[in-house]
Amino acid sequence: MTEAATPGPRSAPAYDAVVLAGGAARRLGGADKPGVRVGGRALLDRVLAACAGARDTVVVAAPRPTARPVRWAREEPPGGGPLAALAAGVRALDDPARDRPDTVVALSADLPFLEPRTVRLLLDTLAEQDAEGALLTDGEGRDQPLVAAYRVAALRRTLDALTGEHGALTGLPLRLLTRDLRLARRTDPVAPAASFDCDTWEDIAAARSRIREHGHVLDEWISAAKDELGIDLDVDTGVLLDLARDAAHGVARPAAPLTTFLVGYAAGRAGGGPEAVAAAAAKAAALANRWAEEAAAADAESGDAG
Repeated sequence: MTEAATPGPRSAPAYDAVVLAGGAARRLGGADKPGVRVGGRALLDRVLAACAGARDTVVVAAPRPTARPVRWAREEPPGGGPLAALAAGVRALDDPARDRPDTVVALSADLPFLEPRTVRLLLDTLAEQDAEGALLTDGEGRDQPLVAAYRVAALRRTLDALTGEHGALTGLPLRLLTRDLRLARRTDPVAPAASFDCDTWEDIAAARSRIREHGHVLDEWISAAKDELGIDLDVDTGVLLDLARDAAHGVARPAAPLTTFLVGYAAGRAGGGPEAVAAAAAKAAALANRWAEEAAAADAESGDAG
């Protein structure tokens, strides 16, 4: 009798993404909100990193440089509000020649703490429940229609119905979007700040301050550095930190940054990937430990001789 195979991790549901980045930012004095930097990265780029798994991403705004390639759309007239912008983004995904996912993630461009795991949570929730949309609720229980995943057919039907009812979507409040949809609502206990948005300079200051906190700064720095360097690689940072500690204490303090650089170079030569990094780090850590053992033995012999 053969044992049943252990199921592997479930693949992420396929989806497209629409990111709304064309608001007037009146509470920021008309500043270019998507381009405001938090933790060294533009707000828009942070959101694009969170939905990097999308097959196709449409940003509704005037085109600008971004950290990864996207397509651009614009509501008519520009500045018509979130419903008009969302409809423009959904229309931009229409392409009869392409096999489109039946799910679209809708996001605003001012979410500094949104992460891929929150997007995955919404996608999984929608896939598991008999719902037309899955949206995040904030800490006070308020719906966040622009931190959500929707069935494309239901979203189009709702937008078309609102257009028929009001003649146009320009200026309509966003709450009308979810009025007639069957929704699943979720909070993210792992990333409770995922729905935090930046409407004011006070919000921007709070986001920048939070990123510099001890519990967040290292992960934020690594994410920013990977984006800046064009690296899409998840590694065990604990392994590298342990290696840096061992090199600093067992060899010499300058050995820490030099050793971690050499590990990265060796991993790249070996084909890259988390496994290559872990293997190179293990070899370097063993070497650093041998250096430390020899130094300790030498110190002990010196003490005995004295």
